[in-house]
Amino acid sequence: MTERLNNWLGRKNDGVTAMMGVEAWVAKALDKRLLSLVKTRVSQINGCAFCLHMHSAEARKAGETDARLLLLDAWHESALYSDRERAALAWAEALTRIADTHAPDATWEEARRFFSEDELIALSIAIGMINAWNRLAIGFRAQHPADRPAAVVA
Repeated sequence: MTERLNNWLGRKNDGVTAMMGVEAWVAKALDKRLLSLVKTRVSQINGCAFCLHMHSAEARKAGETDARLLLLDAWHESALYSDRERAALAWAEALTRIADTHAPDATWEEARRFFSEDELIALSIAIGMINAWNRLAIGFRAQHPADRPAAVVA
């Protein structure tokens, strides 16, 4: 896979800067571990290796365990996640697959049990943002660090 646009994150671009501003706001509004789980799960659904690498590393830095990250794709079947995390993950899946799910009322009501209205706004914006980042990274063919060619030693 060949990268389509090099260093797109590092460019002076008002759009990327604005997105990073939203990310900074979201980071203050939600728990880091929960946010990293949501970002990792959405990136799994979308198949974004670049974002999976980034957000699983963030999750570990925030104290997440390898076991929970490895089982994240099967969170429905695992007892490792709290009810609050399950509600967030279900809402993340519903919004990520919006064309199929249409954000079901039952999923919304479950999220409302565990999150305030302001938290639901922040969570929903966070889900929208990671979906946007996934689309940029996949569209530009951002390379996962392991996919980058090793530097040639002279």
